[in-house]
Amino acid sequence: MNKKLEDLTKHEWDTLFPIELVNHNLNWKNIFEQERRQITEKIGDKIISIEHVGSTAILDIKAKPYIDISIEIPKENLFDDEIIDALQDLNYHFFRQIGKDADYMIFVKGYNLDGLREQIFHIHMCPPKHEMLDQIIFRDYLTAYPKRAKEYEQLKTELAAKYKNDRVGYRVAKDDFIAETLNRGRQSLNPGRRP
Repeated sequence: MNKKLEDLTKHEWDTLFPIELVNHNLNWKNIFEQERRQITEKIGDKIISIEHVGSTAILDIKAKPYIDISIEIPKENLFDDEIIDALQDLNYHFFRQIGKDADYMIFVKGYNLDGLREQIFHIHMCPPKHEMLDQIIFRDYLTAYPKRAKEYEQLKTELAAKYKNDRVGYRVAKDDFIAETLNRGRQSLNPGRRP
């Protein structure tokens, strides 16, 4: 029996899909827009907002060449079979993700079990006020403060070398920088508020 993407162990994910950063590609914005249109055609009536997030949404920094998409949905649409089926029609694989405060939906597309890649997409789909929507604050802050964005690029470059075959380690090692940047972002949105 052939293994499915959903059956891969952490070690298999890390081996097949190592951390590799590339220079910013101006076409990433267009790739997101094309995908956004397809998603909106399928489930537009079930979503609140759809945003390009992650490092590919931040100009002039290196990134894994994955298009990260944040989709906010009404709480009642979380784990909706129609949404899952519609995105599977667009070749996405669904995963239930455990969050700090609440579970949410992840969809991925572009990974192949032979290790060859098409354009990779990650969708993080969650209800309002979910912690995953903080990705938008993070993106907006780094866009507004290019020096901080370059600090993030430097950290990612160091961590990509250290954690090339440890996707979880790479992500966790960025936590402190991300938390501090989110704090700054919230402060800039609410200047009178203390952290």
